[in-house]
Amino acid sequence: MNKNSIIGFILIAGIMIGYTYWMSPSEDEIARQQFVADSIARVNQQKAAELAKVTKELEEAQQVEESVSLVTETQSENFDELKNKYDLFANSAIGDEQLYVIENDLIKLEISNKGGGIKTVELKDYQTFDSLPVILLNPETSKFGLSFFSNNRIINTEDFYFTPSENISSHTTVSGSNSISFSMRLYTGTEEGIVNTNSYIEYLYTVSGDNYMFDFTINIVGMDGVISSNSSFVDLNWAADVRQQEKTIDQFNGSTIYYKYYQDEVDYLSETDDDEEQISTKLKWVSFKQRFFSSSLIAKTSFESGKIKVFEKENPGSDRYLKSMEADFELPINLKGSTSIPLSFYFGPNKFYTLKAYDLDLERQIPIGWGFFLLAWINEFIVIPTFDWLGGYGWNYGIVILVLTLMLKTLLFPIAYKTYYSSAKMRVLKPEIDELSKKFPKKEDAMKKQQAVMSLYKKAGANPAAGCVPMLLQMPILFAMFRFFPASIELRQQPFLWAHDLSSYDSIATLPFNIPYYGDHVSLFTLLMTVSTILYTYMNNQMMSGQTQQMPGMKTMMYIMPVMFLGIFNGYASGLSYYYFLANVITFGQMFVFRYAINEDKLRAKIELNKKKPAKKKSAFQKRLEEAAKQKRK
Repeated sequence: MNKNSIIGFILIAGIMIGYTYWMSPSEDEIARQQFVADSIARVNQQKAAELAKVTKELEEAQQVEESVSLVTETQSENFDELKNKYDLFANSAIGDEQLYVIENDLIKLEISNKGGGIKTVELKDYQTFDSLPVILLNPETSKFGLSFFSNNRIINTEDFYFTPSENISSHTTVSGSNSISFSMRLYTGTEEGIVNTNSYIEYLYTVSGDNYMFDFTINIVGMDGVISSNSSFVDLNWAADVRQQEKTIDQFNGSTIYYKYYQDEVDYLSETDDDEEQISTKLKWVSFKQRFFSSSLIAKTSFESGKIKVFEKENPGSDRYLKSMEADFELPINLKGSTSIPLSFYFGPNKFYTLKAYDLDLERQIPIGWGFFLLAWINEFIVIPTFDWLGGYGWNYGIVILVLTLMLKTLLFPIAYKTYYSSAKMRVLKPEIDELSKKFPKKEDAMKKQQAVMSLYKKAGANPAAGCVPMLLQMPILFAMFRFFPASIELRQQPFLWAHDLSSYDSIATLPFNIPYYGDHVSLFTLLMTVSTILYTYMNNQMMSGQTQQMPGMKTMMYIMPVMFLGIFNGYASGLSYYYFLANVITFGQMFVFRYAINEDKLRAKIELNKKKPAKKKSAFQKRLEEAAKQKRK
């Protein structure tokens, strides 16, 4: 390579280097180019994301369209099945359950659009023994509905969704004298599944603000051709599992079904065993009755024949389960026009004057001795008004029972005085009776001894039965109290001294074992009642020793009875044991007063004076007794 070629290459290299240097961008230009490149990258990324989003939305839309098509096909298949099963009611067999609450001053109702009936009833002023709300109906097991035939199908309204009133909210409150009406309608449909608003079954509830009872009307409209033409009635089915609200179950005031015959007496099923009754005559009302609360369905006219049943399930599935109750009745209908069946519901306490105010004999559910008129009269016209009057002062009910006992003892004071006076006569005559026993010691002379004793009684003006008659007059009041206190809701959850609830037993100690016929706890009021009764029996036997010697078996029985009552009353209402204890204590006081008021020396002098009087003419009854004695001797 010559010199010129080398110089040429050098010049070309220098030019290339100089051009490269001259043409290379500055730092600002480089930053600007990078910014532009980044912007372009970001735009491309946004376009890619938007494209992906659009693609995803198109895919989702396609999936939704396919799902909708599948659901439509499934619904069409399901509707065909419902149409085959329920016929004109198929369109009402699909829906979502919703509860509607109607609340007044006293009760809270939950009504479901599934079946249109009442699912839950809560009494706002009461609590259970463990401070929970009193729920009368169990929402899982309560049932209410109509059943009938429609085109050879059995239709039960419980299976369908009702349409509520348009003007009702999910929670409605009414108070005072105001009232509200709320309806649930079960519409039928056409063959094409279109709702027929001219053909429906309606449950119309009318609730006032201050009442436990409210109107319930069943309206059957435009059902000609829907309900089988050969039907003249529909069946009303009502069932519920009643819940335990009290600590103890009262065997004399248990849970069962009460019912009233139309314009006739009130009756009830067994309180202790499973029982059922086929009703062949009209009824006015039927009630699912618990110890202190009732759920009653009342007809403004009457129910036709039906069936009622009370029983206990083997596996109730609830620790508060008490009993199951069912009532089925026939309701007459007119398919050629509209049928309106006016009814009423009562959900509330078994309070005597509250129930009596409705003038429906609902108070007959409270067992105050209706089986024996005298007990019922004593409780209805004496004890309950007095107890209610005393309770109105706001006193503790332990004080109310004390005052009531004092009033009753004051009322019975003349009878008690007569009883003691008669026993005093018998004590004065006892030495002479003992002399007659010595005079006639042989068994074959028993008749002569009896005649001599009766002659002595007659001359002395004494009557051995005079002490028994006043005692018999007091017995109805004692039995009336026995029925009143356990059935009195006023004593429910009322504390006094160590007793937390006067309607239940008062336990001062819990035993680690169960004693047959006694229980696993110790009731102090029952112990006090038993001890005081034994002391009273002892004192009474001392006063009437002449008579008890003639009846030694009766004397033993009088001591056994208080011990038997110890077991019976140990699990019974403590208010009753408290009353009997107070009655015994007051009786002790009366006996001491009578002992000082009646001078036996003066009484003995009076008897001696009676002996000197001419013998009275024998009564016809006495003549018959003597004649019978003569015949017996022969």
